[in-house]
Amino acid sequence: MMEGYFDIEWIVELIKEQVPDRLYLIEQLRKSGIKGWIRQPYVRFVSAENANQPGSIWQFYENVVLEHKTEGTIVLDILKDGRIGGIEFVSQIRQ
Repeated sequence: MMEGYFDIEWIVELIKEQVPDRLYLIEQLRKSGIKGWIRQPYVRFVSAENANQPGSIWQFYENVVLEHKTEGTIVLDILKDGRIGGIEFVSQIRQ
């Protein structure tokens, strides 16, 4: 695996270990078509255009927080319809 690359299966394993009551999220991740990416602060699965406004597909519901041994805190944004809107890598955010 190349340096700086993040594999979606790492999040799958974290879900299994840390939030086993949310296994439905694994199916969503695997169906997303996104299998890996170069490390970045945020990976979007759903357009956030006009977020939380009437008619927008992005209607935020809650966060699921995971902890990865080398990546730190990873936050899944869950939408009102149960989909994963995006994944935030807190350690990658520049402040």
